[in-house]
Amino acid sequence: MHSGKVRDLYELPDGRLLMVASDRISAFDHILATPVPDKGEILTRMSLWWFDQLADLVPHHVVSTDVPEEVRGRAVVCERLDMFPVECVARGYLTGTGLLDYRASGEVCGIALPDGLEDGSRLPETLFTPAAKAAVGEHDENVTYDAVVGVVGADVAAELRRLTLEVYGRAEGIARDRGIILADTKLEFGARPDGTIVLADEVLTPDSSRFWSAQEWSPGRSQPSYDKQIVRDWLLSPESGWDKSSGEAPPPLPESVVERTRARYIEAYETLTGETF
Repeated sequence: MHSGKVRDLYELPDGRLLMVASDRISAFDHILATPVPDKGEILTRMSLWWFDQLADLVPHHVVSTDVPEEVRGRAVVCERLDMFPVECVARGYLTGTGLLDYRASGEVCGIALPDGLEDGSRLPETLFTPAAKAAVGEHDENVTYDAVVGVVGADVAAELRRLTLEVYGRAEGIARDRGIILADTKLEFGARPDGTIVLADEVLTPDSSRFWSAQEWSPGRSQPSYDKQIVRDWLLSPESGWDKSSGEAPPPLPESVVERTRARYIEAYETLTGETF
């Protein structure tokens, strides 16, 4: 039915959906030619673990992990939902596009912030900073809360904000207990036919969240993160020979970068869940 940057979605004969996480990796809105072995399974396992931690806060879309053998471990059967066209982002720390917005206007998604904040600063309170979903290959665009109200209505917008902040609060505490800072996270929600709002897609993985080492956290610089920053850094280095502004696809990743990235994903999974991959 749909192929995204990482996930492929299939319709099953009974009308439910099969969501398969591939080993594809993207950077700078390009899907890279080189996969990262086991990435799809790590993301799937991590999402399932988090869905369990959050089950008392919000229902999730996973129905079963009984999937075809060729995608076992990296796929789930999930219910069909009417997805909201909003990326629900919670930010506890200032970085990324939020930092760019703040530097330009002193605001993030229309929310005014105090002066003097730096890259990596902890925010006075967690912010709900939604984004409009973009097509594959394009960048999600930060929008105001009022814009979300205009799309889904005031009641649904308020509930999406409440759920996003509750999920972030629970996850931030769990991560902090394990020595990891959850700087921000992106969630997706859909509605059942009866209107129940359900947490969908992936949740709290290194692809959808920024995880930092609490021990290494130091505002005023880019924080070491448990994600594909290794890939981004290599692509921007002279070694890659790639010009981000050229419009051309990035080159294949060297084996050393793939291995380091895989190791970082595994480290994030094992540190957060306490399980061995």
